[in-house]
Amino acid sequence: MENTTQDALFVAEQDAPKVSAVTAAPLAEPRLRRADRSQMLLRPCSLEETLAPDHSARIVWALVCRWDLTLFLATIVARGENSGRSATDPKILICLWLYAYTQGVSNGRELDRRCETDDAYRWICGGVSMNYHTINDFRVDHEKAIDDLFTQMIAALLSADLVSVERISGDGTRQRAGAGRNSFKTAATLAEHLEDARAHVEALKQQAQDPTISAQRQKAIERAARERMERLEQAIVEVKKVEEAKSQQKEKPSKHQPAKASETDPIVRQMRMPGGGTAPALNIQFAVATEGRAIVGVIVTNEGVDVHQSQSMREQVEERTGRKVLEQLVDGGFIGLDAVEQSAVAGTTLFAPVPKPRDENADRYQPKKTDSEAIEEWRKRMGTPEAQAIYKERASTVETANAECKTYRGLTQFLVRGINKVKCVALWSAMAYNIVHFGRQLVA
Repeated sequence: MENTTQDALFVAEQDAPKVSAVTAAPLAEPRLRRADRSQMLLRPCSLEETLAPDHSARIVWALVCRWDLTLFLATIVARGENSGRSATDPKILICLWLYAYTQGVSNGRELDRRCETDDAYRWICGGVSMNYHTINDFRVDHEKAIDDLFTQMIAALLSADLVSVERISGDGTRQRAGAGRNSFKTAATLAEHLEDARAHVEALKQQAQDPTISAQRQKAIERAARERMERLEQAIVEVKKVEEAKSQQKEKPSKHQPAKASETDPIVRQMRMPGGGTAPALNIQFAVATEGRAIVGVIVTNEGVDVHQSQSMREQVEERTGRKVLEQLVDGGFIGLDAVEQSAVAGTTLFAPVPKPRDENADRYQPKKTDSEAIEEWRKRMGTPEAQAIYKERASTVETANAECKTYRGLTQFLVRGINKVKCVALWSAMAYNIVHFGRQLVA
Protein backbone atom coordinates (compact mmCIF):
# COMPACT_ATOMS: atom_id res chain seq x y z
CA MET A 1 0.00 0.00 0.00
CA GLU A 2 2.81 2.34 0.91
CA ASN A 3 4.62 1.63 -2.38
CA THR A 4 1.44 2.32 -4.34
CA THR A 5 1.11 5.71 -2.68
CA GLN A 6 4.71 6.65 -3.49
CA ASP A 7 4.27 5.63 -7.12
CA ALA A 8 1.18 7.78 -7.39
CA LEU A 9 3.03 10.75 -5.93
CA PHE A 10 5.93 10.20 -8.39
CA VAL A 11 3.55 10.15 -11.36
CA ALA A 12 1.86 13.32 -10.10
CA GLU A 13 5.18 15.11 -9.86
CA GLN A 14 6.06 14.02 -13.42
CA ASP A 15 2.75 15.30 -14.79
CA ALA A 16 2.81 18.58 -12.86
CA PRO A 17 3.83 21.61 -15.00
CA LYS A 18 7.39 22.82 -14.32
CA VAL A 19 8.03 26.50 -13.52
CA SER A 20 11.25 27.80 -15.16
CA ALA A 21 13.61 30.27 -13.57
CA VAL A 22 12.83 32.85 -16.30
CA THR A 23 9.12 32.70 -15.56
CA ALA A 24 9.75 32.94 -11.91
CA ALA A 25 12.13 35.96 -12.01
CA PRO A 26 12.52 38.08 -15.22
CA LEU A 27 16.09 39.12 -16.01
CA ALA A 28 17.09 42.78 -15.66
CA GLU A 29 18.08 44.89 -18.70
CA PRO A 30 21.66 44.08 -19.93
CA ARG A 31 24.32 46.62 -19.16
CA LEU A 32 26.03 47.71 -22.44
CA ARG A 33 28.75 50.20 -23.31
CA ARG A 34 27.03 52.27 -25.97
CA ALA A 35 28.64 54.63 -28.50
CA ASP A 36 28.47 58.34 -27.70
CA ARG A 37 29.94 60.31 -30.57
CA SER A 38 28.90 63.71 -29.25
CA GLN A 39 31.48 63.73 -26.46
CA MET A 40 34.47 66.02 -26.83
CA LEU A 41 37.95 64.46 -26.88
CA LEU A 42 41.23 66.22 -26.27
CA ARG A 43 44.03 63.98 -27.45
CA PRO A 44 47.59 65.29 -27.63
CA CYS A 45 48.88 63.97 -30.95
CA SER A 46 51.92 64.74 -33.09
CA LEU A 47 51.96 64.04 -36.84
CA GLU A 48 55.42 62.61 -36.36
CA GLU A 49 53.95 59.85 -34.18
CA THR A 50 51.32 58.77 -36.71
CA LEU A 51 53.77 56.96 -39.02
CA ALA A 52 56.16 54.11 -38.28
CA PRO A 53 59.87 54.96 -38.55
CA ASP A 54 60.25 52.82 -41.69
CA HIS A 55 57.05 53.99 -43.42
CA SER A 56 57.36 54.40 -47.18
CA ALA A 57 56.18 58.03 -47.00
CA ARG A 58 59.26 58.84 -44.91
CA ILE A 59 61.47 57.24 -47.57
CA VAL A 60 59.91 59.36 -50.32
CA TRP A 61 60.36 62.50 -48.21
CA ALA A 62 64.00 61.67 -47.49
CA LEU A 63 64.67 61.25 -51.21
CA VAL A 64 62.96 64.52 -52.15
CA CYS A 65 64.95 66.42 -49.55
CA ARG A 66 68.18 65.28 -51.25
CA TRP A 67 67.26 66.61 -54.69
CA ASP A 68 68.02 70.03 -56.17
CA LEU A 69 64.67 71.84 -56.56
CA THR A 70 66.04 75.03 -58.07
CA LEU A 71 63.85 74.78 -61.18
CA PHE A 72 60.72 74.53 -59.04
CA LEU A 73 61.72 77.41 -56.77
CA ALA A 74 62.55 79.66 -59.73
CA THR A 75 58.86 79.87 -60.72
CA ILE A 76 57.68 81.12 -57.31
CA VAL A 77 56.53 84.76 -57.31
CA ALA A 78 56.03 85.23 -53.56
CA ARG A 79 59.41 86.56 -52.40
CA GLY A 80 60.71 88.85 -49.68
CA GLU A 81 58.27 91.50 -48.50
CA ASN A 82 56.08 91.32 -51.62
CA SER A 83 52.38 91.15 -50.92
CA GLY A 84 50.46 87.97 -51.53
CA ARG A 85 50.12 84.55 -50.02
CA SER A 86 53.22 82.42 -49.45
CA ALA A 87 53.74 79.60 -51.92
CA THR A 88 53.49 75.94 -50.92
CA ASP A 89 56.86 74.25 -50.46
CA PRO A 90 57.58 72.25 -53.64
CA LYS A 91 58.98 69.41 -51.51
CA ILE A 92 55.49 68.81 -50.12
CA LEU A 93 53.80 68.67 -53.52
CA ILE A 94 56.55 66.52 -55.07
CA CYS A 95 56.39 64.09 -52.17
CA LEU A 96 52.58 63.97 -52.31
CA TRP A 97 52.53 63.02 -55.98
CA LEU A 98 55.41 60.54 -55.78
CA TYR A 99 53.93 58.78 -52.77
CA ALA A 100 50.47 58.80 -54.41
CA TYR A 101 51.83 57.16 -57.57
CA THR A 102 53.58 54.50 -55.51
CA GLN A 103 50.13 53.70 -54.12
CA GLY A 104 48.50 53.72 -57.55
CA VAL A 105 46.72 57.06 -57.03
CA SER A 106 46.86 59.32 -60.10
CA ASN A 107 43.70 61.39 -59.62
CA GLY A 108 44.03 64.90 -58.20
CA ARG A 109 40.68 64.87 -56.41
CA GLU A 110 41.41 61.53 -54.80
CA LEU A 111 44.78 62.83 -53.63
CA ASP A 112 43.10 65.94 -52.21
CA ARG A 113 40.65 63.74 -50.30
CA ARG A 114 43.44 61.60 -48.87
CA CYS A 115 45.22 64.69 -47.58
CA GLU A 116 42.25 65.01 -45.21
CA THR A 117 41.70 61.36 -44.28
CA ASP A 118 44.98 59.44 -44.54
CA ASP A 119 47.76 59.71 -41.94
CA ALA A 120 50.56 59.27 -44.50
CA TYR A 121 49.34 62.16 -46.67
CA ARG A 122 48.65 64.32 -43.62
CA TRP A 123 52.19 63.65 -42.41
CA ILE A 124 53.60 64.75 -45.77
CA CYS A 125 51.53 67.95 -45.69
CA GLY A 126 52.71 68.70 -42.16
CA GLY A 127 49.74 70.94 -41.40
CA VAL A 128 49.89 72.82 -44.74
CA SER A 129 46.41 73.05 -46.26
CA MET A 130 45.89 71.70 -49.77
CA ASN A 131 43.27 72.04 -52.47
CA TYR A 132 42.50 70.24 -55.71
CA HIS A 133 43.67 73.02 -58.05
CA THR A 134 47.07 73.44 -56.39
CA ILE A 135 47.67 69.70 -56.39
CA ASN A 136 46.49 69.03 -59.94
CA ASP A 137 48.16 72.05 -61.54
CA PHE A 138 51.52 71.23 -59.95
CA ARG A 139 51.56 67.77 -61.54
CA VAL A 140 51.65 69.08 -65.13
CA ASP A 141 52.90 72.68 -64.94
CA HIS A 142 56.60 71.91 -64.42
CA GLU A 143 57.62 69.61 -67.26
CA LYS A 144 61.27 70.72 -67.37
CA ALA A 145 61.66 70.56 -63.59
CA ILE A 146 60.03 67.10 -63.36
CA ASP A 147 62.27 65.85 -66.16
CA ASP A 148 65.26 67.17 -64.22
CA LEU A 149 64.11 65.27 -61.11
CA PHE A 150 64.02 62.08 -63.16
CA THR A 151 67.58 62.73 -64.34
CA GLN A 152 68.72 63.32 -60.75
CA MET A 153 67.14 60.03 -59.70
CA ILE A 154 68.97 58.12 -62.44
CA ALA A 155 72.24 59.80 -61.45
CA ALA A 156 71.72 58.64 -57.86
CA LEU A 157 71.04 55.08 -59.02
CA LEU A 158 74.22 55.07 -61.11
CA SER A 159 76.40 56.56 -58.39
CA ALA A 160 75.14 53.92 -55.95
CA ASP A 161 75.97 51.17 -58.51
CA LEU A 162 72.37 49.98 -58.40
CA VAL A 163 71.96 50.04 -62.19
CA SER A 164 74.05 50.12 -65.35
CA VAL A 165 73.06 51.57 -68.71
CA GLU A 166 75.57 49.68 -70.82
CA ARG A 167 72.68 47.42 -71.85
CA ILE A 168 69.13 48.77 -72.04
CA SER A 169 65.85 47.36 -73.28
CA GLY A 170 63.04 49.38 -74.79
CA ASP A 171 59.34 48.96 -75.46
CA GLY A 172 56.26 51.06 -76.04
CA THR A 173 52.77 50.82 -74.60
CA ARG A 174 49.70 52.50 -76.04
CA GLN A 175 47.63 54.17 -73.36
CA ARG A 176 44.08 55.48 -73.71
CA ALA A 177 43.83 59.26 -73.95
CA GLY A 178 41.09 61.44 -72.52
CA ALA A 179 39.70 62.45 -75.92
CA GLY A 180 36.48 60.76 -76.99
CA ARG A 181 36.12 58.75 -80.18
CA ASN A 182 33.39 61.09 -81.44
CA SER A 183 35.65 64.13 -81.05
CA PHE A 184 37.55 63.20 -84.25
CA LYS A 185 36.37 65.31 -87.21
CA THR A 186 37.40 65.83 -90.80
CA ALA A 187 39.10 68.99 -92.01
CA ALA A 188 35.86 70.41 -93.44
CA THR A 189 33.97 69.92 -90.17
CA LEU A 190 36.83 71.39 -88.16
CA ALA A 191 36.86 74.47 -90.40
CA GLU A 192 33.13 75.01 -89.82
CA HIS A 193 33.50 74.63 -86.06
CA LEU A 194 36.47 77.00 -86.07
CA GLU A 195 34.40 79.73 -87.75
CA ASP A 196 31.68 79.28 -85.13
CA ALA A 197 34.27 79.42 -82.34
CA ARG A 198 35.79 82.64 -83.68
CA ALA A 199 32.36 84.23 -83.97
CA HIS A 200 31.61 83.19 -80.40
CA VAL A 201 34.83 84.77 -79.11
CA GLU A 202 34.07 88.04 -80.91
CA ALA A 203 30.52 88.05 -79.55
CA LEU A 204 31.82 87.65 -76.02
CA LYS A 205 34.12 90.63 -76.53
CA GLN A 206 31.33 92.85 -77.82
CA GLN A 207 28.57 91.99 -75.37
CA ALA A 208 28.11 94.02 -72.22
CA GLN A 209 28.91 92.67 -68.80
CA ASP A 210 26.03 90.58 -67.47
CA PRO A 211 25.20 91.88 -63.96
CA THR A 212 24.10 88.41 -62.90
CA ILE A 213 27.55 86.95 -63.65
CA SER A 214 30.63 87.81 -61.62
CA ALA A 215 33.71 89.24 -63.30
CA GLN A 216 35.65 86.11 -62.45
CA ARG A 217 33.01 83.90 -64.04
CA GLN A 218 32.91 86.11 -67.13
CA LYS A 219 36.69 85.81 -67.59
CA ALA A 220 36.45 82.05 -67.22
CA ILE A 221 33.81 81.91 -69.99
CA GLU A 222 35.98 84.03 -72.29
CA ARG A 223 39.05 81.93 -71.55
CA ALA A 224 37.19 78.69 -72.31
CA ALA A 225 36.03 80.10 -75.65
CA ARG A 226 39.58 81.15 -76.60
CA GLU A 227 41.00 77.77 -75.64
CA ARG A 228 38.42 75.97 -77.75
CA MET A 229 39.29 78.16 -80.72
CA GLU A 230 43.01 77.44 -80.23
CA ARG A 231 42.36 73.69 -80.03
CA LEU A 232 40.40 73.80 -83.28
CA GLU A 233 43.22 75.72 -84.98
CA GLN A 234 45.69 73.10 -83.80
CA ALA A 235 43.36 70.29 -84.91
CA ILE A 236 43.37 71.65 -88.47
CA VAL A 237 47.16 71.57 -88.43
CA GLU A 238 47.12 68.00 -87.11
CA VAL A 239 44.71 66.88 -89.83
CA LYS A 240 47.27 67.90 -92.44
CA LYS A 241 49.91 65.83 -90.64
CA VAL A 242 47.57 62.83 -90.62
CA GLU A 243 46.93 63.26 -94.35
CA GLU A 244 50.67 63.37 -95.03
CA ALA A 245 51.23 60.24 -92.94
CA LYS A 246 48.45 58.42 -94.81
CA SER A 247 50.04 59.25 -98.14
CA GLN A 248 53.19 57.42 -97.03
CA GLN A 249 51.35 54.33 -95.79
CA LYS A 250 51.33 51.02 -97.56
CA GLU A 251 48.20 50.03 -99.43
CA LYS A 252 45.58 49.05 -96.85
CA PRO A 253 41.89 49.87 -96.20
CA SER A 254 42.59 52.56 -93.58
CA LYS A 255 44.67 54.52 -96.08
CA HIS A 256 41.55 55.55 -98.01
CA GLN A 257 39.58 56.68 -94.96
CA PRO A 258 39.34 60.48 -94.50
CA ALA A 259 41.92 62.04 -92.19
CA LYS A 260 40.54 63.21 -88.85
CA ALA A 261 41.77 64.98 -85.73
CA SER A 262 40.29 65.42 -82.27
CA GLU A 263 38.59 68.69 -81.35
CA THR A 264 39.34 68.26 -77.64
CA ASP A 265 42.93 66.96 -77.80
CA PRO A 266 44.37 67.48 -81.29
CA ILE A 267 47.72 65.76 -80.65
CA VAL A 268 46.03 62.41 -79.94
CA ARG A 269 45.81 59.73 -82.64
CA GLN A 270 43.55 56.74 -83.22
CA MET A 271 45.67 53.66 -82.44
CA ARG A 272 45.15 49.93 -82.34
CA MET A 273 44.91 48.92 -78.69
CA PRO A 274 46.20 45.73 -77.05
CA GLY A 275 42.69 44.56 -76.23
CA GLY A 276 41.55 44.91 -79.82
CA GLY A 277 39.96 47.70 -81.80
CA THR A 278 41.10 51.30 -82.03
CA ALA A 279 40.87 54.19 -79.58
CA PRO A 280 42.33 57.68 -79.04
CA ALA A 281 45.72 57.01 -77.46
CA LEU A 282 49.34 58.03 -77.06
CA ASN A 283 52.44 55.84 -77.21
CA ILE A 284 54.51 55.75 -74.00
CA GLN A 285 58.08 54.53 -74.49
CA PHE A 286 60.19 53.26 -71.57
CA ALA A 287 63.86 52.32 -71.51
CA VAL A 288 64.90 49.95 -68.71
CA ALA A 289 68.40 49.05 -67.59
CA THR A 290 68.70 45.26 -67.77
CA GLU A 291 71.15 45.36 -64.86
CA GLY A 292 69.07 46.65 -61.97
CA ARG A 293 65.81 46.93 -63.96
CA ALA A 294 65.27 50.64 -63.33
CA ILE A 295 63.46 52.89 -65.79
CA VAL A 296 66.10 55.19 -67.28
CA GLY A 297 64.27 56.77 -70.24
CA VAL A 298 60.77 58.08 -71.03
CA ILE A 299 59.39 59.24 -74.38
CA VAL A 300 55.79 60.17 -75.22
CA THR A 301 54.78 60.19 -78.89
CA ASN A 302 51.61 60.16 -80.94
CA GLU A 303 53.05 57.69 -83.45
CA GLY A 304 51.29 54.36 -83.35
CA VAL A 305 54.43 52.43 -84.34
CA ASP A 306 57.78 52.11 -82.56
CA VAL A 307 60.02 51.86 -85.60
CA HIS A 308 61.53 55.34 -85.23
CA GLN A 309 62.01 55.34 -81.46
CA SER A 310 65.14 53.26 -80.84
CA GLN A 311 67.64 55.98 -81.75
CA SER A 312 65.87 58.79 -79.87
CA MET A 313 65.57 56.61 -76.75
CA ARG A 314 69.24 55.64 -76.89
CA GLU A 315 70.27 59.27 -77.27
CA GLN A 316 68.05 60.33 -74.37
CA VAL A 317 69.56 57.74 -72.02
CA GLU A 318 73.09 58.77 -72.98
CA GLU A 319 72.26 62.44 -72.47
CA ARG A 320 70.70 61.82 -69.04
CA THR A 321 73.51 59.63 -67.75
CA GLY A 322 76.58 60.83 -69.63
CA ARG A 323 77.42 57.17 -70.28
CA LYS A 324 77.56 55.13 -73.45
CA VAL A 325 74.85 52.61 -74.30
CA LEU A 326 76.73 49.62 -75.68
CA GLU A 327 73.83 47.23 -76.26
CA GLN A 328 70.14 47.89 -76.94
CA LEU A 329 67.33 45.34 -76.90
CA VAL A 330 64.14 46.14 -78.84
CA ASP A 331 61.28 44.10 -80.23
CA GLY A 332 60.29 43.64 -83.85
CA GLY A 333 58.14 46.77 -83.88
CA PHE A 334 61.26 48.95 -83.61
CA ILE A 335 63.12 47.28 -86.42
CA GLY A 336 63.78 48.99 -89.70
CA LEU A 337 66.95 48.74 -91.72
CA ASP A 338 67.66 52.40 -91.00
CA ALA A 339 67.51 51.68 -87.24
CA VAL A 340 70.14 48.95 -87.65
CA GLU A 341 72.34 51.33 -89.63
CA GLN A 342 71.96 54.12 -87.07
CA SER A 343 72.86 51.90 -84.14
CA ALA A 344 75.96 50.68 -85.94
CA VAL A 345 77.08 54.24 -86.63
CA ALA A 346 76.49 55.11 -82.96
CA GLY A 347 78.62 52.16 -81.84
CA THR A 348 75.71 50.35 -80.20
CA THR A 349 75.04 46.66 -80.73
CA LEU A 350 71.37 46.17 -81.54
CA PHE A 351 69.58 43.00 -80.44
CA ALA A 352 66.27 42.68 -82.29
CA PRO A 353 64.49 39.79 -84.03
CA VAL A 354 65.06 39.39 -87.75
CA PRO A 355 61.73 39.52 -89.62
CA LYS A 356 60.45 36.27 -91.02
CA PRO A 357 61.06 36.11 -94.81
CA ARG A 358 58.23 35.65 -97.26
CA ASP A 359 59.87 32.50 -98.60
CA GLU A 360 59.31 29.83 -95.96
CA ASN A 361 62.40 27.92 -97.10
CA ALA A 362 64.71 30.93 -96.81
CA ASP A 363 67.00 31.35 -93.80
CA ARG A 364 66.29 34.71 -92.17
CA TYR A 365 69.78 34.86 -90.69
CA GLN A 366 71.58 34.50 -94.01
CA PRO A 367 72.76 37.86 -95.42
CA LYS A 368 71.24 39.13 -98.64
CA LYS A 369 73.13 40.56 -101.58
CA THR A 370 71.67 44.01 -100.95
CA ASP A 371 72.60 44.06 -97.24
CA SER A 372 75.11 46.58 -95.97
CA GLU A 373 77.88 45.52 -93.62
CA ALA A 374 75.89 46.57 -90.54
CA ILE A 375 72.74 44.69 -91.59
CA GLU A 376 74.72 41.61 -92.55
CA GLU A 377 76.39 41.56 -89.13
CA TRP A 378 73.00 42.00 -87.43
CA ARG A 379 71.50 39.02 -89.26
CA LYS A 380 74.41 36.75 -88.40
CA ARG A 381 74.47 37.93 -84.79
CA MET A 382 70.79 37.24 -84.14
CA GLY A 383 71.20 33.69 -85.45
CA THR A 384 73.58 32.79 -82.61
CA PRO A 385 72.36 31.23 -79.34
CA GLU A 386 74.28 33.87 -77.35
CA ALA A 387 72.40 36.76 -78.98
CA GLN A 388 69.05 35.03 -78.58
CA ALA A 389 69.77 34.45 -74.88
CA ILE A 390 70.59 38.15 -74.44
CA TYR A 391 67.44 39.18 -76.30
CA LYS A 392 65.29 37.23 -73.84
CA GLU A 393 66.19 39.81 -71.18
CA ARG A 394 64.00 42.35 -72.95
CA ALA A 395 60.71 40.71 -72.02
CA SER A 396 61.73 40.19 -68.38
CA THR A 397 62.74 43.83 -67.91
CA VAL A 398 60.92 46.51 -69.90
CA GLU A 399 57.66 44.59 -70.36
CA THR A 400 57.36 43.97 -66.62
CA ALA A 401 58.04 47.68 -65.99
CA ASN A 402 55.30 48.64 -68.45
CA ALA A 403 52.86 46.24 -66.84
CA GLU A 404 53.64 47.43 -63.30
CA CYS A 405 53.28 51.11 -64.19
CA LYS A 406 49.94 50.51 -65.91
CA THR A 407 48.60 48.29 -63.14
CA TYR A 408 50.05 49.67 -59.91
CA ARG A 409 51.82 53.02 -60.57
CA GLY A 410 49.03 55.21 -61.85
CA LEU A 411 49.70 55.02 -65.59
CA THR A 412 46.01 54.70 -66.44
CA GLN A 413 43.81 56.52 -68.93
CA PHE A 414 45.11 60.05 -69.27
CA LEU A 415 42.87 62.79 -67.91
CA VAL A 416 45.11 65.63 -69.12
CA ARG A 417 45.40 67.19 -72.57
CA GLY A 418 48.55 67.79 -74.55
CA ILE A 419 51.65 65.71 -75.07
CA ASN A 420 53.70 67.77 -72.60
CA LYS A 421 51.25 67.15 -69.76
CA VAL A 422 51.05 63.46 -70.61
CA LYS A 423 54.85 63.30 -70.45
CA CYS A 424 54.69 64.73 -66.91
CA VAL A 425 52.26 61.97 -65.92
CA ALA A 426 54.55 59.31 -67.43
CA LEU A 427 57.57 60.75 -65.59
CA TRP A 428 55.75 60.68 -62.22
CA SER A 429 54.85 57.03 -62.84
CA ALA A 430 58.42 56.12 -63.85
CA MET A 431 59.90 57.82 -60.76
CA ALA A 432 57.37 56.06 -58.52
CA TYR A 433 58.38 52.74 -60.07
CA ASN A 434 62.05 53.42 -59.29
CA ILE A 435 61.26 54.53 -55.74
CA VAL A 436 59.33 51.33 -55.02
CA HIS A 437 62.27 49.20 -56.18
CA PHE A 438 65.24 51.31 -55.07
CA GLY A 439 63.99 53.88 -52.53
CA ARG A 440 65.31 52.16 -49.43
CA GLN A 441 68.73 51.51 -50.98
CA LEU A 442 69.02 55.15 -52.04
CA VAL A 443 68.11 56.43 -48.59
CA ALA A 444 70.46 53.97 -46.92
